[in-house]
Amino acid sequence: MPKTFYTERDIVDLVKQGVTSLIVDDDVVLTDLAYEKARKLGMELLRADDQPPGAPVRPYIAKLPSPSASGSGKATAGAPASAPVSAVGAGAKSEDDLYQRVYKASLAQLGDSVDPKLLGVIIERALKSISAK
Repeated sequence: MPKTFYTERDIVDLVKQGVTSLIVDDDVVLTDLAYEKARKLGMELLRADDQPPGAPVRPYIAKLPSPSASGSGKATAGAPASAPVSAVGAGAKSEDDLYQRVYKASLAQLGDSVDPKLLGVIIERALKSISAK
């Protein structure tokens, strides 16, 4: 497919015609002056797969969960629950145990759709907010 080139004059003409946005993809090329003129005139330059500037690219979310992740949820459902820990002597051991149980259960449920490090950070923050209350 041929590429479409836009110059500064083309941008001015488009704005005069009432065009407020331009979709820029692999087949559209803007010169540096055209880009600057579009920004000055308030024209939006959009991409076909436009995302907010802070949006992370997470291709692993689109993946289907692995078979081991979907099967492991059934295996942990039948596991006996550990005995409740008393408030006296609970300390870091019970928090670490709770962290491990929540982490394993969450990872089994979510599979490949979540970054393991990010999941760990989220669980740590949640446990800190619970223990602070």
